[in-house]
Amino acid sequence: MTLDFSDPFTERTPRIVEAAKLHRPAARKKANRFIVEGENAVEAAVATGAARDVFVTEQAAARYAEILITCGHMGVYVHPITDKAAKSLSDTVTTTGLFAVCEPVLWTAGKALRGRPKLVSVPVETSEPGNAGMLIRVSDAMGADAVIFAGESVDPQSSKAARASAGSLFHLPVARHPNVKDVLGQLRAAGLQILATSADGEVELEEAGELLAKPTAWLFGNEAHGLGKDLLAQADHRVRIPIRGQAESLNLATAASICLYESAQAQARARS
Repeated sequence: MTLDFSDPFTERTPRIVEAAKLHRPAARKKANRFIVEGENAVEAAVATGAARDVFVTEQAAARYAEILITCGHMGVYVHPITDKAAKSLSDTVTTTGLFAVCEPVLWTAGKALRGRPKLVSVPVETSEPGNAGMLIRVSDAMGADAVIFAGESVDPQSSKAARASAGSLFHLPVARHPNVKDVLGQLRAAGLQILATSADGEVELEEAGELLAKPTAWLFGNEAHGLGKDLLAQADHRVRIPIRGQAESLNLATAASICLYESAQAQARARS
């Protein structure tokens, strides 16, 4: 695709001004759109049909030519922009110069759990967008059927969360539901056992092979506070990850990676 950069959009162009506002939750809600930046996120947004407009600098157009060709095939509008316009659209120190404004991709919890899900990731009251994106990426990598953010959580469609997901936000059903109790009910209705990570859990992860082979929803707690006692009590089992070194604990994304990997392995063995 050949673009004409003789008259690119500037940081004052109304369409750029409106797109830059999408870093704010209220603006995303009002416009019913969100913005992503970078190769992985934009490529996935275009390929899955979520992207409506792509903005690109002259330098980025040469670097990401294949993505722009895909835009042509998918009927996505591509707009040349100045470097200053790129800075106004970016929330990073060094911008990639490639952006997409997308239609919402979040599912309802009910739709995300349709069919016969085998593995579901349920982050509870996740507050850090980077962690939210990493959880989506890890869940995608481990073959999870869905990710459901339960409770008052960060927006998975924020630019930082979308970037941290490395495109996985567009690959699998991701939902956000403020009522944790309702989410638990929907998980059980979908035939999933509920496992919760806990430092003093009664089940050790490496000894839980038979348990992990069953259709499972994993609850992962808030970065600072973990899972509360009431929520732990509502899980079918509380599972601890053995720590053999001197580290006090594991961060959220690491703990989720280990648990989802073990579940995926156990379910694969059960199928074979």
